[in-house]
Amino acid sequence: GPHMDVHEIDETLEKFLAENYTPERVQQLADRFQRTGFVKFDSHMRIVPEELITAVRAEADRLVREHKERRDLVLGTTGGTPRNLSVVKSQDVEQSDLIRAVTRSEVLLTFLAGITRERIIPEVSDDERYLITHQEFASDTHGWHWDDYSFAFNWALRMPPIASGGMVQAVPHTHWDKNAPRINETLCERQIDTYGLVSGDLYLLRSDTTMHRTVPLTEDGAVRTMLVVSWSAERDLGKVLTGNDRWWENPEAGAAQPVHRAG
Repeated sequence: GPHMDVHEIDETLEKFLAENYTPERVQQLADRFQRTGFVKFDSHMRIVPEELITAVRAEADRLVREHKERRDLVLGTTGGTPRNLSVVKSQDVEQSDLIRAVTRSEVLLTFLAGITRERIIPEVSDDERYLITHQEFASDTHGWHWDDYSFAFNWALRMPPIASGGMVQAVPHTHWDKNAPRINETLCERQIDTYGLVSGDLYLLRSDTTMHRTVPLTEDGAVRTMLVVSWSAERDLGKVLTGNDRWWENPEAGAAQPVHRAG
């Protein structure tokens, strides 16, 4: 598969970002991030070179083949919203030198801190550093939720057409109370931002205050593979995680209710 020396990554990114972004552009993106909690990097505005995305996709495909575990459940701490997908757990994803090197790159983190306007710290609980989600059946979805940490840097490595559900939806500036999630009430009170994604898009998400979900797939065989990378802000350090809702790590988590997939 495509190979990229991990030691060259910082150097490559430094050059790439310097060539593609002016300080004015970064300020514009920071304003957008503040407003919407979401910045997409697509073919018009890459954040990493294409060959790096291709290399990460090859790694993710391999990890899905070797390690995917199915989840079909609804989650109490997000008001019973569904999780119908397969996952590759953090400790399996972390075995990839490439993924580890890219997502801990000082050059990348410093650049993105210009968009978040605060330091990004790649320190989160062991089970949440990385997650690969893989959807492949009709109605597969990662239902409405928030994350425990401030930032998610998500790689849309394989996306189905928009007609088949290749979108993510977001409601920024919301609050997660695990005891009273109020998801449907929030949807009634607020507008939903919907973003189409194609394979190779990446996005930065303010994931603790932006309620978000993937739009359910409309057909079997429409494949969506995402690499989710979680990062902290200063405010997250030393955070005590509550709710017994870590369904990706443990499908028997207290907040998770199993559901059986039809078919």
